[in-house]
Amino acid sequence: MVAARSRPEPLDAPLHIAGPEGPWDEVGDRLDDTGRAVICTTWGQWLAAVLLDPALRPLLGRDWPRYRQTAAAAGRMRFAVSRFVVRHAAAAALNVPVDTLELGYEPDGRPLVRGAGEDLGVSLAHTGELIVVGVSRSGPIGVDAQPADRDVAVEVPPERWCTAAERAALAALPEGERRARLLWLWTLKEARTRALGHGPLGGFPAVGFDRDERGGVALVGVPDEEGDAGGEWTFTAHRVLERHLVGAAHRRRPALPADGKAQVDTGSRSAAAPLEERGTGPRDHLPFLRPVTSGWGEGRRTP
Repeated sequence: MVAARSRPEPLDAPLHIAGPEGPWDEVGDRLDDTGRAVICTTWGQWLAAVLLDPALRPLLGRDWPRYRQTAAAAGRMRFAVSRFVVRHAAAAALNVPVDTLELGYEPDGRPLVRGAGEDLGVSLAHTGELIVVGVSRSGPIGVDAQPADRDVAVEVPPERWCTAAERAALAALPEGERRARLLWLWTLKEARTRALGHGPLGGFPAVGFDRDERGGVALVGVPDEEGDAGGEWTFTAHRVLERHLVGAAHRRRPALPADGKAQVDTGSRSAAAPLEERGTGPRDHLPFLRPVTSGWGEGRRTP
């Protein structure tokens, strides 16, 4: 077993949201408790509601031309549904109506949530029919989704992205276990780089993952430039729908009160977050104030 740098508590398993009707209260409650939530769904479960929504065009906003120009029908449907899922998840996180939020884009083309959720941490991943969204009010979050039968080593040799300790541990495993472990490692590393806003394979060889003594996920070897002041990392990897592996990474950002002593604030909002294949980028801490508006929060407990 490799000596781990930290002993993070795992994120909860993704919540399955079968359609626009929710249950969004569970998402909001999870955010109230931990400052973060990961949800999963399939685009087929949302398709009828999205296509029949008279507000489809205004809700897609600037994404409408891209939606219309996507040639493949499946890709077009998945694109529209993923945008709806992100909006609903962000609205649940912020306790605001869905139509008050807009998906905009960073100068480099990465989407972000605008409106009341401009500083909400968001990450989106999809594979096949699965759509996964992570939202966070307490620091950057990243999610990744992979087919459970993907053979990562065939596509990307482990020498390019695994640490020396990871490769040594992999060499001692039987073939079937080695293949599953590689996918586990890949999914966690993808989620972490998306939380940091890095590109493909960004930082993959610099940090490793292992199982800690409790069977959880332990991060091994944080680059010096990140240090310890950036907040505690939390990770998880779960099977979803028996056909997919979903990884999530969250970096709880310490609040900086007047006395200068860092404290965790689960009610804070993180930086504006990119979607699709990349995650949030580190920004300065901003306070979170829950809007006193109606919407998905009706019936939810409030602080």
